[in-house]
Amino acid sequence: MSLTASESPSSRTKDGALYLDNAATSWPKPPGVARAMVHVLEEAGANPGRSGHRLSIEAARVIFNAREAVAELFGASDPLRVIFGLNITDGINLALHGILRPGDHVITSSMEHNAIMRPLNELRQKDVRFTKIACNADGSLDPALIESAIQPNTRLIALNHASNVCGTVLPVKEVGQIVRNHDLLFLVDTAQTAGVIPIDMEEASIDLLAFTGHKSLYGPMGTGGLIIGQRIDPEELQPVRQGGTGSRSEQVVQPTFLPDRYESGTPNAVGLAGLLAALTWLKSEGIETIRTHEKALTAGLLEGLGEITGVEIYGTQDASKQIATVAFNIKGLEPSTIGLRLDEEFNILSRVGLHCAPTAHQTLGTFPQGSVRFGLGAFNQPEDVCAALNAVRLLAKEAV
Repeated sequence: MSLTASESPSSRTKDGALYLDNAATSWPKPPGVARAMVHVLEEAGANPGRSGHRLSIEAARVIFNAREAVAELFGASDPLRVIFGLNITDGINLALHGILRPGDHVITSSMEHNAIMRPLNELRQKDVRFTKIACNADGSLDPALIESAIQPNTRLIALNHASNVCGTVLPVKEVGQIVRNHDLLFLVDTAQTAGVIPIDMEEASIDLLAFTGHKSLYGPMGTGGLIIGQRIDPEELQPVRQGGTGSRSEQVVQPTFLPDRYESGTPNAVGLAGLLAALTWLKSEGIETIRTHEKALTAGLLEGLGEITGVEIYGTQDASKQIATVAFNIKGLEPSTIGLRLDEEFNILSRVGLHCAPTAHQTLGTFPQGSVRFGLGAFNQPEDVCAALNAVRLLAKEAV
């Protein structure tokens, strides 16, 4: 990493706990994130787009700058097609509920998060059907299975870019080509990859890109949304909420122009200021630099876990084919027990269970007990991996 030791935040909490839960939310944040958020609260805390005075204009400027930064990151040509919402789940719901109609068919994978699976199951009540493609036992996906599942009424393919459980990266570019060949639409959940793997919407043929600010973009929670590609006519994407936008206030119907069509209610200006600061930091560091750093940490963690008797690792076990998220279990111990002991005895913070992705765990063979998950991030260092391995080694030795 290019940050100096004095500038780089520690992955240890104030009480000395080691944070390895970056797949849930990144921590710590870059130094400028909190400062940007405090600045808005203290210097520009008015309601953006609702008033004509200087504080309102300044708050609106922060949001537009964040919109431009997100568009640049993902290769979106029009910043007005960056729709900010509550989070990535909000963006996915807008995409699925907004574009699908009765009789439509969707193709997805068995490695999806509930952010995709639950809306699709809800849409069954509106006569929307979906096919769930079975991934391999390591979470990988054969793109040919996607193509073979296409039906005459297939409207959309919805995939996550990488598993939040075991980190396996799915073949988004290959599936994007299939989407274009069959004139379909492509929704990609980038929760785990945005900020770690370069993503260009046009290059990957992505029509609807859902993103979150609080994971590897290193922004605050409560930020995220959906980017609407140029092949999507906003008239075909129905808003999932209506209300005040600060525009066309003389009308009692929703505005039709972007982004107001989808952004009813007061926006999270404070959070988006933090996201803008995080994206500025991310650009200065470079996604490739962060990816190289995390890949080295992941390789060391995988190698070390693989040498411990009684430990079973899930996923590809290849740092080049996954993100810095590693799932494992220790024979003879429940995941919940491992997580509790890691926290209380070894001062290591992880996540255990089903990770809001039951179908992914069924694919990996870890349902219903789930697994332990270490999520590495940009601010973790090799000594953190050593500490994690030492703890797992001791737990595994006791379990024998």
